[in-house]
This record gives sequence, C-alpha cells and structure tokens, in this order.
Amino acid sequence: MAAETPETVDSPEKRVELLQRQIDAVHSIAAAFSSKIEVDALLHETLRVSLETVGAGAGSIILYDREKKKLVFRHVLPEDSAGLLGLELEPDESSIAGAVFSSGEFRISADVTKEKQHRSDVGEKIGHITHNMVTAPLKSREGAPIGVMQVLNKHEGMFGAEDCELLEILSALAATLLENARLAEEAKLAVVVNLLGDISHDIKNMVTPVQTCAQTLEMMFDETFTDLDAALQGREDVPSDAAENVNQAVEMLRDFYPDAIEMLLDGSAQVQDRVREIADCVKGIVAQPTFEMQDVRTIGAKVIQALTLVGEKAGVTVALEAPEYLPPAPVDQKQLYNAIYNLVNNAIPETPAGGSVTAKLSAVQDGEFPEGRCLIIEVVDTGRGMPEEVRAKLFTDDAVSTKPGGTGLGTRIVKNVVDSHGGTIRVTSVKSVGSTFTVRLPLERPEAGTS
Repeated sequence: MAAETPETVDSPEKRVELLQRQIDAVHSIAAAFSSKIEVDALLHETLRVSLETVGAGAGSIILYDREKKKLVFRHVLPEDSAGLLGLELEPDESSIAGAVFSSGEFRISADVTKEKQHRSDVGEKIGHITHNMVTAPLKSREGAPIGVMQVLNKHEGMFGAEDCELLEILSALAATLLENARLAEEAKLAVVVNLLGDISHDIKNMVTPVQTCAQTLEMMFDETFTDLDAALQGREDVPSDAAENVNQAVEMLRDFYPDAIEMLLDGSAQVQDRVREIADCVKGIVAQPTFEMQDVRTIGAKVIQALTLVGEKAGVTVALEAPEYLPPAPVDQKQLYNAIYNLVNNAIPETPAGGSVTAKLSAVQDGEFPEGRCLIIEVVDTGRGMPEEVRAKLFTDDAVSTKPGGTGLGTRIVKNVVDSHGGTIRVTSVKSVGSTFTVRLPLERPEAGTS
C-alpha cells in the first residue's frame, strides 16, 4: 500500500526538534495574523508556512463548496500552479483528496504513482509531476469536514510522522481561520438581516403616503375631468372654439395622468416586493419562480414605460419592437420584468445622447430549444461597446461593473433569472457601435400553469 500510517516520533532529540519547528511555524502564522486581516491572505500564508516547515515543493488548500457539492482548489503554491485554482474534484473515493475529505484521516502517499486514486491529470494540467504527498483533513469545530490541505514533493527524503504532527497543527489553524471567517460572516449576516427588517419597515412607511397620494390624485383628476366635460357640454354661453381650446389645453394631462398614476402605484408596489425579496434572500429564503403562461409583450411594454423618462433625460430613445402576435411563454412575470429592466436600464448610461436602446421580442416556434421552440429577447443599444475582457466575464462569478461605484449586481440578477428559466444568454459587442444582449427562454415547460 502506498498510503501509509506514520510511525511515532520517539527520540527525545527529535521530539525537541519537532516542538521547536512547531513553535516556529505557529510564530510565523501568528505574525501573519498581526499584519493581515483577510482570511484568504492568512490561508495563503498558512499554506506557505506549511510547505516551508516540512520542506515541501508545492501544496494546495482544497475546500468543499456546498452549493456545487464539489471540492474546489482555492489556494495553491508555488505561484506557477495558479492554473489549478477553481479546479473541481468529486468529494468521494475517486481522488486522494476526496478520500481524505470523506474519511477525515491523514494520509501519506509515499509514491503516488502506485495509488489508483491519484489524479495525475491534475499535475499534468500545469506541467507538474507529483512524487509523494501528505493530505491533511480540514474540519470544523464540530468535526464536520470542510476540505483538505495537501503538501507535495518533499525536498529531502520522505514524509514522516514528524511532518504529520506539524501539518496537524497547521491544518487545524487553517480550519480555525475558515471557521472564524464563517462565524464572522454569520454575525454580519445577522446584523444585515435585522437592518433589512428595519429598512423594509421604513420603506413601507415611506411608500404608503406615495400610494395614498397617487390614489387620491387619480380620484381628483377623474372628478375634475368629469366635471369639466359636464360644464362644457351643451353650454350655449360657452363658444365652441373656447371649449375646444380648453380641451386642447388639458388633452396632454388627460392622456398622461392614468399612465402616470399606474406607474406610481406599480413602482411603489415593486419597491416593497423587491426589498422583501432581498431580505428573504439574505435570510436564505429564496423564492422559487412561479411559471405561468404570460404575454411577454405586456411585460416588455411595462419596462419601456417605466424607463422612457430615464432615457429622455439621457437623450436616449428607449423603444420596444415586437410582432403583432407573440406566443405566450411560461415565465415568472416578476423575474422576467426585472431581467429586461436591468438589461435596458444598464444600457441607457452606456449609450451617448442621440442613440437608442431597443428591446426586441420574437419567437421561434419550430425545432428544439435552444435554437428552436424559444422566446427571444434582445436588448440592442447603439452605445460605446465594451472591451473583450469585460464582455468575456459578463454573467460569470468574475463579472465586475465598469461604472464608478457599480457592483455588477444587475448582470447577476439577469443571469439568475435566465438560469431559473432554463434559458441561455449571450452578448456581442463592437466598440463605438454598440452591444446586443440575447436571451433565449424555452416556450415549453411541463410544470407551467396556465393563466
């Protein structure tokens, strides 16, 4: 068996030497604690000290990702091993890391080439060959597995019991760092949850008068125009040209106020709903999408109505293009509204005055998804375009906002909506010409209801 159990360290001289090495290693990491506050920097330093202490040439910290249900390479040394970052392994017996993660026991691999579980392709990915290795489990305070730390290729001799004792302390430190970071995040989350509760309550209090005023204005306008029409109709003492002038003077207001009131009420309700969704999301309560057959033209029209004034202020034309007949699609109305809204709203400030942002809706009813049987939503702008490095990272975990103070949250919202609908999204962009975002959503969904 290449996987070995280390012998004990029984020589007094070796024991003293081992204790000194342990003290030196802990001292080095303690010094890092005083100069670094980010957990990633501390973990990286812990890995570096581990390699230096046991005389190893390379190493990695591989953590379990609960969402992906995978072991993921998070920290690697030396620096030319960076190609491994993000590499995923199954948390099972298919690899040495997975086996140690599952068993929770240290493992010395004196000659990895003799072990069936050794993943030679991992080293080959970056041009490195692994000869020998120690894999140490990382556990939470409750003993739950959270990952593994591996050190590879001892410079002199083979890994032994003293190396395992050293790595046991260092891996415990790494696990403690991760656990403390988790507890700190939970503490922050508790504060945020409470704060969001207060914010949600405050927003409700602030929005309620807006809704009340909008409803009151609607009644007042309705009554005013009813009285005006009654006053002008059939009055012989009012010349017809004077009545016509009055009607022309109020025509714009008469046409505009119903839409304005509707926008105020819809916007107020959406603000409250969105804050509630954010609060639930922070608490870990993620609302599942409700798929119903919807008229996507109506959803798109509401987005354009809400953003037309935003576009006018920026000197940008905002428009909707859709065929007279567009087949209904199984979508979550709120989520799709948010996705289209974010795509159009993000495009407006990227489009110079005089340009346009157009939401185009179409459908392919034949064939198979994603090329066929799909609803197509395109948001086309005549903007500045974007660099290839920005375009390539859109809708990934590495996406960043190009706007000052931006968070990239809009693109994440869009990607989440597309994913929840089982759709696809892509973007093409040409500098100084513009960008096109294309979303494809399936026209059929077995579980979709009808409305």
